[in-house]
Amino acid sequence: MARPKSEDKRNAILDAATRVFAERGLTAAPTSEISKQARVADGTLFTYFKTKDDLINALYREIKLELADAMMSGFPRKKSVRTRLRHVWDAYVNWGVTHPKQRNVLAQLQVSGMLSKESIEAGSAPFVEMQNTIRDAIEQHILRVDLPIEMISKMLGALAEASMDLIVLKPAMAKKYRDGGFEIYWAGIARK
Repeated sequence: MARPKSEDKRNAILDAATRVFAERGLTAAPTSEISKQARVADGTLFTYFKTKDDLINALYREIKLELADAMMSGFPRKKSVRTRLRHVWDAYVNWGVTHPKQRNVLAQLQVSGMLSKESIEAGSAPFVEMQNTIRDAIEQHILRVDLPIEMISKMLGALAEASMDLIVLKPAMAKKYRDGGFEIYWAGIARK
């Protein structure tokens, strides 16, 4: 009879994978190093994740859930669109600055071509409310109607990433970068 799987071991493997992928990249990171850093036997990793691709997809979903929890926790549903987007912005920037390894690995995962359609859908699901906020704001002519929703979302991500990079370089300027980045974003998407 097989022993039941341990949530602690699974989490240790995912944490180790984050560290190893952040240091070595997705393709250059051997599963043996992940097992070693997780302090589990090589075969134990494959008890939890049948293949490296399964591990990669599980890690993507975990990081996206963690990010969604940070961004959507306390989401001010009854406030203005600007206030709601500012909440998402601040939470994303704060998460990225305080979780550099997860941010690094998430960026690699998103361009890797290694994610399953199911993982991409699962990773997007927690952000539906934010997408609906943007969609509704476009329909209400609060945001520019000439910009596709995908562009408005991608602009948030790109400008937030730039703000995070600057904050990491000059932490004393964090507030200025965070506020300035959001103002540039809002000026680009708000209806004039």
